[in-house]
Amino acid sequence: MFLYICNTFLLINTMNNIPSVNLKDFTSGDPIRKQKFVDEIGKAYEEIGFVALKGHFLDDTLVDNLYNEVKEFFSLPVETKRKYEIEGIGGQRGYISFGKESAKGKKEGDLKEFWHFGQYVENNSKFEAEYPKNVQVEELPEFNKVGKETYRMLEKTAKYVLRALALHLGLKELYFDNYIHNGNSILRPIHYPPIFEEPENAVRAAAHGDINLITLLMGAQGRGLQVQNHEGEWLDAIAEPDELMINVGDMLSRHTNNKLKSTIHRVINPPRELWGTSRYSIPFFMHPISDMKLNVLESCIDENNPKQFDDITAGEFLNERLIELGLIKK
Repeated sequence: MFLYICNTFLLINTMNNIPSVNLKDFTSGDPIRKQKFVDEIGKAYEEIGFVALKGHFLDDTLVDNLYNEVKEFFSLPVETKRKYEIEGIGGQRGYISFGKESAKGKKEGDLKEFWHFGQYVENNSKFEAEYPKNVQVEELPEFNKVGKETYRMLEKTAKYVLRALALHLGLKELYFDNYIHNGNSILRPIHYPPIFEEPENAVRAAAHGDINLITLLMGAQGRGLQVQNHEGEWLDAIAEPDELMINVGDMLSRHTNNKLKSTIHRVINPPRELWGTSRYSIPFFMHPISDMKLNVLESCIDENNPKQFDDITAGEFLNERLIELGLIKK
């Protein structure tokens, strides 16, 4: 059922030679298979910035259930949805209405509405106080339950991907574990509604890089996602049925001095004959805790690659980007 993906992705493998890796190699207990996975995903993120991942922890039933709930929510009357739009939290939880978010450097709002599921904090009063609470949808009794289960499975998948990347970077395997446990990660179901008139300089999602460490895209419905390669060409992104699309975000790119590449991507408007159709996409943005220092790793600095970024924490960087996106005010 994984049809294809946004805010991360894969191009048709046979046409564009996008790497496909299998997480079961990493978790197999076989050191040769494990190293093979580390080498493959590390090379892909250095050269391309995204991979297609098989062997993850999601199953088709869970994905189908979530899509059903998501479609039910976005079909609710606008006035019902807007009661779940919480002011003063930068859109970090609940509903974000149509056109509210814009890409960095764009004044036009994206042609989308979306929802945010956030972290389910475990035994940590500091983060319970820091993070907004998840918003409960009264009209759909299964909506929050299915969202939470999906969040957990994607978070688990992301943890193992980051363990592999830690080894590729010459770090301890569990380097990222304490930074992502109770991290400020977000699951974002997105609805791109039908288009009824010619948009003025607006697209469903303008070209951007993701803010976070890595993004996992669990399947989108309807074409439109495009990825920019290193030659500046825009390529249509389509996943295989059993794959997640996973890309590097700006936080990880910054932390590795751009050794691992953050991928620029966008969602274009459909051909006019398809304007009357909706598109759905559900990315998971893996964020660390706000205290994590994104300072460039010493192992990623040498004579040919001097330090490119100033020191900053994940929380400071996120706040800067939310201002740029128009979700919070200075």
